[in-house]
Amino acid sequence: MTKSKKQWWETLFDKKYLKYYFLEDYLFNDVNKNFQRRGYLTPEEFFAIVIWKSNRAKTNVRRGIGKSQKTIHTITSEIFRAKTPEQKLNILTSIPSIGIPMASAILTVCYPNDFTIADYRACSSLKDFGGEIIGNPTAKISVYFEYLEKCKELARKYKLSLRNFDRILWAKDFYEGASGLKHLAKGIK
Repeated sequence: MTKSKKQWWETLFDKKYLKYYFLEDYLFNDVNKNFQRRGYLTPEEFFAIVIWKSNRAKTNVRRGIGKSQKTIHTITSEIFRAKTPEQKLNILTSIPSIGIPMASAILTVCYPNDFTIADYRACSSLKDFGGEIIGNPTAKISVYFEYLEKCKELARKYKLSLRNFDRILWAKDFYEGASGLKHLAKGIK
């Protein structure tokens, strides 16, 4: 193999494509740092988050951004400059087709110590860890912030980062939930 081919393969695997295979690592390392340094997300970074959260939503989110007549640069710059968590969430949920679950995923990548993802899997596991909230955090902003505070409290109690606590909530439902992996595999040989 010639030197130029080796360099081509190294670039191909290490820098351009492999990061997308390990998408969560890319988001919480590179994209987070880029956002903190620049104060905005690029369209590719933004849609990498959207696809990571819910691949099926990408087309609707793209249409919603078009309807808003704002650019991703403008939207994410506004988030960066917003003073309160409520303002940050409202900027995103004002975009057609971006609800609380998607907005919370975008904000979690940008601010992993301040936000957590409102997801039906994570929400359904919360009570199993001693957290109880009234209402649906994926549907109502005030309930989302109650959910967020409860997650922060329980993460501290269990000596976990907010991000790892969210991962555990999601994974518990993925494995033990009503249509989870444990249920699916039960009785199959």
